[in-house]
Amino acid sequence: MDAAKMDENEWTYHGEGNKSLVVAHAQRCVVLRFLKFPPNRNKTSEEIFRHLQNIVDFGKNVMMEFFGENYVHHGEVVQLPLDFVKQLCSKIQAERPESRCDKDLDTLSGYAMCLPNLTRLHTSHFAEHRPILCVEIKPKCGFIPFSRHVTQEMKHKVCRYCMHQHLKVATGKWKQISKYCPLDLFSGNKQRMHFALTSLLQEAQNNLKIFKNGELIYGCRDQRDSAADWNELACHLKPFFYPSNGLVGGPHCTRTIIKELIQVITLTLLSSTDKCRAGDLKVVPSSQGRSCCEASPFSRELLRNGKSHAEGSGLPRGCLLYKTLQAQMLDLLDIEGLYPLYRRIERHLQEFPEERDLLQIDGPYDEAFYQKLRDLSTEDDGTLAYALTKVQQYRVAMTAKDCSIMIALTPCLQDECPEQRPLIPSSRARFAFSVSVLDLDLKPYESIPHQHKLDGKIVGYYVKNAQPPKEPAQGGPEDCTLLLHSV
Repeated sequence: MDAAKMDENEWTYHGEGNKSLVVAHAQRCVVLRFLKFPPNRNKTSEEIFRHLQNIVDFGKNVMMEFFGENYVHHGEVVQLPLDFVKQLCSKIQAERPESRCDKDLDTLSGYAMCLPNLTRLHTSHFAEHRPILCVEIKPKCGFIPFSRHVTQEMKHKVCRYCMHQHLKVATGKWKQISKYCPLDLFSGNKQRMHFALTSLLQEAQNNLKIFKNGELIYGCRDQRDSAADWNELACHLKPFFYPSNGLVGGPHCTRTIIKELIQVITLTLLSSTDKCRAGDLKVVPSSQGRSCCEASPFSRELLRNGKSHAEGSGLPRGCLLYKTLQAQMLDLLDIEGLYPLYRRIERHLQEFPEERDLLQIDGPYDEAFYQKLRDLSTEDDGTLAYALTKVQQYRVAMTAKDCSIMIALTPCLQDECPEQRPLIPSSRARFAFSVSVLDLDLKPYESIPHQHKLDGKIVGYYVKNAQPPKEPAQGGPEDCTLLLHSV
């Protein structure tokens, strides 16, 4: 990237989260990611460079070991002309959501991260002229806590995501409770996965977005009629799944196209790909802990039919969901078991504040850091070293619980069949695909007290206010409480 020739008019607003804002280049498949700060927060350029470099190092040396190099795009830190950054900031201001404007883009340091634009990532050499569909899923935590430190029985029955939904609706963050349960997606059972993806499409919240050629076409909108949204989405998807116009219009057509999409996403998520060193890091035997969440409409349907679990479950070891789950399960103690260890470190730092760097709480994120994560013991020997290892494992697990999976799909014609490329079939089309993981910044050490408090609040609210689940309602543009036929 030639910093001297930067032109703000070549970049467009792409999106933002709590900590950073992303702009995309109009022609090239790259994005710039800038940090955001509250107006009164002054950070030196050196601190901002170090922060960004830590993100790059953590992606490269730690998360790549869990997911494999095909999945993790760690990017690089770049220095940009300050004039360009200021003009870019003014140009995009009007496009930013009001709820995110409490923080400003960092215009003082000139540092940003340059990364590939995964919504437009070309899946192969022949795809330059081909339309690209990209689905972004934030799967959230896919297991129920198995730690003996858990004090609230409810946490052993209902997953964190399903409990949190009730608090979010009560506080006005969302208008209605989603039927999506991460345990269904992580089950490896195709029927449960289809149900989970259908539920996500009905109630996308922050967990699902769909892009066409880099432009957002579905997800993260204000509450609207989901049937109208599905019809609009089906119009966008039809050329991908039914290239020759042999399909009639109407609700049946919409349902058929959405089902094709769900089938293709499921096959992609279950596909095995490159190896990674963490592949042999079997954190928890599958038999430990429950595989169903009592709040999931799918699980309730199973229980009503007298079945305790769905047949044919289990994720293939090489697939991305399996790798994500293994990293999530580094949360070996649950926040309830972890918080006392955090307090142990805090007491030490109050006594010896100069040792923070020595304890490597803020990096460096190198090979030695990764090796320490492999210590899966849960017997507390009372040492500071044990507390540090468990705290760092918890932070990595929290990162994996909040990551996003990007699936890029491009149609592949009959005569273009590169043998070395994996292809996903649908009824009338075939897709070359690539899968990536993003949002892999290590969760801050300082957020642990907040997580502890929030955990108590989520569980407390659910136990007190959530009614026993009623019969699943027939909702959404399709009868989506998939009736359980034997598979």
